[in-house]
Amino acid sequence: MRLDLTIVENNSSQTQTNNSDSDEEDIQWTDDETTTAVTAPEFPEFKIRVQEAINVLGGCVFPKLNWSAPRDANWIALNSSLQCQSLCDIFLLFKSSDFITHDLTQPFLHCSDDSPDPTINYELVLRKWSELIPGAEFRCFVKENKVIAISQRDYTQHYQHIAKQEDSISSAILEFFRDHIQYQFPDEDFVLDVYRDSSGRVWLIDFNPFGEVTGSLLFTWEELTSGKNLTDGPAFRYTTSEVTVQPSPCLSYRIPRDFLDLTTGEDAYKLIDFLKLKKGQQEEEESDEEGEGP
Repeated sequence: MRLDLTIVENNSSQTQTNNSDSDEEDIQWTDDETTTAVTAPEFPEFKIRVQEAINVLGGCVFPKLNWSAPRDANWIALNSSLQCQSLCDIFLLFKSSDFITHDLTQPFLHCSDDSPDPTINYELVLRKWSELIPGAEFRCFVKENKVIAISQRDYTQHYQHIAKQEDSISSAILEFFRDHIQYQFPDEDFVLDVYRDSSGRVWLIDFNPFGEVTGSLLFTWEELTSGKNLTDGPAFRYTTSEVTVQPSPCLSYRIPRDFLDLTTGEDAYKLIDFLKLKKGQQEEEESDEEGEGP
């Protein structure tokens, strides 16, 4: 189910008020020169429409925008899940997600087309919530309308059944692709995520762009674009043992960005500032120790 999503930016001149009777409703930040009252925006009609859609879909939904779901923000939800029962749940995930921020601010960052960026009509997409087994999800890479690679989607875990059922899983996915997807999608290069249930039936989860903006999982984009290390038929990769289990790539989104930059060395200036701070603290401690001498 899709709902139009309007992004509203409050004009600061409209929010500067001197409303002494609504102190409980307004949040105020004050400095020596100005006082600005900022009132949280409300969308009563949109909220009603969203709640009606959630009720129609059974009371629990999986939310996303045009391209991305807030998979990097499930840690902030009380249930540590993307399951939402209200617009407040959706807003909490969206506001905490770098994936959603990217869609809103830099959706064409990795595009090579020189044409001007098109106008985007953002849509809030709500799907009926379903409990999916992570070990039954697979990502398929399609080039020139042919599946060239299949990857276990949750590659951070080892699922024994995948090795035992490799041939049947691959055959079911390829049959589904030929019957329902091939030559039906507007582009000839794309990525799709599918789910194979316990009865062997394959379900479409989502489409993704064929490019670095989409996770390559157990492949590399160099392999996928050049065909290097790929067999004549679709290459099928999965985590083969507990030894090769990897941490989830979304774990890095659970800590402040400054901490991540420090540990990875991505921002040299933050590291320099941190070292200066530590040096200052050390000099302060040494000075205090000297002052406490006999």
